[in-house]
Amino acid sequence: MDLDESALDLLPEYCRYKDDGCEFADSCLNCPFPECIYAQPGGRQQWLKKLRDREVLKLCTTQGKGVKELAEMFGTSQRTIQRILKRARDNSLKIKSFGGANE
Repeated sequence: MDLDESALDLLPEYCRYKDDGCEFADSCLNCPFPECIYAQPGGRQQWLKKLRDREVLKLCTTQGKGVKELAEMFGTSQRTIQRILKRARDNSLKIKSFGGANE
């Protein structure tokens, strides 16, 4: 049986597709992300790491939490927290050295 290639990629209204969504949205059409995090290899894991990193930086800068305390809070090693902070520091230096958006 030889199927036409275009028949394999039908619009949702022309195929029987059950849209169960994921843990972030009840359906793909209601997803808050511009692109599905499951579409890329490791996408969900990368997204969760970025979310964790932002939270680590927020707690470090706004509440003055230390490396040891943050590592215990997030269940990571102290070295992981140090890498997160170093990456953020390096990125902020790159932005300043290239002028950032304000210059």
